[in-house]
Amino acid sequence: MLKVDILKSLLEQKRYSELKEILKTRNSADISIALDELGSEQLIVIYRLLTKTKAAKVFSYMEPDTQEKLITSMTDKELKETMDEMFVDDAVDMIEEMPSNVVKRILRHTPHEQREIINMFLRYPSGSAGSVMTIEFVDLKEYMTVAEAFAKIKKVGVDSETIYTCYVLDEERTLIGIITVRTMLLADSTAKIKDLMETNFIAVNTLDDKEDAARKFDKYDLLALPVVDMESKMVGIITVDDAVDVLKEETTEDIEKMAAISPSDASYFKMSSLTHAKNRILWLVVLMLSASITGAILTKYQEAISSVPLLVSFIPMLMNTGGNCGNQSASLIIRGIALDEIVPSDFFKALFKEVRISLLVALVLSLVNGLRIYAVYKDIQLMVVITLSLIFTVILSKVLGCALPILAKKLKLDPALMAAPLITTIVDACSMFIYFNIALIIMGQRIG
Repeated sequence: MLKVDILKSLLEQKRYSELKEILKTRNSADISIALDELGSEQLIVIYRLLTKTKAAKVFSYMEPDTQEKLITSMTDKELKETMDEMFVDDAVDMIEEMPSNVVKRILRHTPHEQREIINMFLRYPSGSAGSVMTIEFVDLKEYMTVAEAFAKIKKVGVDSETIYTCYVLDEERTLIGIITVRTMLLADSTAKIKDLMETNFIAVNTLDDKEDAARKFDKYDLLALPVVDMESKMVGIITVDDAVDVLKEETTEDIEKMAAISPSDASYFKMSSLTHAKNRILWLVVLMLSASITGAILTKYQEAISSVPLLVSFIPMLMNTGGNCGNQSASLIIRGIALDEIVPSDFFKALFKEVRISLLVALVLSLVNGLRIYAVYKDIQLMVVITLSLIFTVILSKVLGCALPILAKKLKLDPALMAAPLITTIVDACSMFIYFNIALIIMGQRIG
């Protein structure tokens, strides 16, 4: 990791040649992390010490606010050079995060052809495969020999994001096959591409969901994924680094939803306290008001509580156990849905499995708790009430934890919405209803 203190020290001492040598040997991603912590004046000085190619790469890794700060300090010539060196997908990602006045300046210094491509990318829906693809790939013809293919790779490879996988297109730019550099290296130089290419390939449409496209990288062990339009014409590729970014973004969004927080693209420290509060307050209000249902149930059974005050001491245990059991099931089901291990048609299969699990869990928990209650209170009725309440609460919570995320997926909602806070609130109310009704049935004489 490149230490910011070292950069600042060398800058203060104006040891630019030494600083330049250090930057040459460091990874572009590490340099960008260090630059994110510098002020505008220090930032532009170090950026100017980088080579054009490396500068563009470092720029693509920077946080949006650092990019904006740097663009403000750049000359028109420097901005044009940076845009010339950047891959289109990186340029699109940057533009989507910039304010309108900065975007205008960027596009003004972007080559006309590249500007048209960027505008095309910006028209794709934000959640589509087309929005994360790049058009810089190597395409070959089936009639080429291996030697001719390598000649083309050497010619255009420098401007391509990846050269390991090449794409075979016909005269209409329809994707008809793929071939790897490894395959060509191991083949005779006179061999024809059509005899070596793989025709059974995986591709996605420009309008397919970008998360579904990213999951294919793990499922099929891919390094790049071709993107085609509605007529099967190849328009770009999604590379593995873009897929990782998509999955990271989707995972972050799911975690925020599971914690009852409105999703946001900004990092924790870059977001203001007011924005943090706004993202959290709506769900907290909803959950707070819904929790009043549990309070209403407790009020309804005030007589039972007054007659047997000891019942109150077991309320936290029942509510916490129910919430924990529901959260366990919901977490595993949501993960299974995210990884395509569970689909809506698996509803009854998953439900049956969770019922069996809940019976085993309930048996163990109720046995341990029942023995503890009898040993401490020597009260058979109380033991039976708590044991039965615990069994029904565990079964109900695990069934809800399984069913709600799958139903959400079936209704085209995000399963992550049916996570810990919501399930806990529902289980709390249900467990109290079950608890006091069982107490009234078994301990009716003592309560009455």
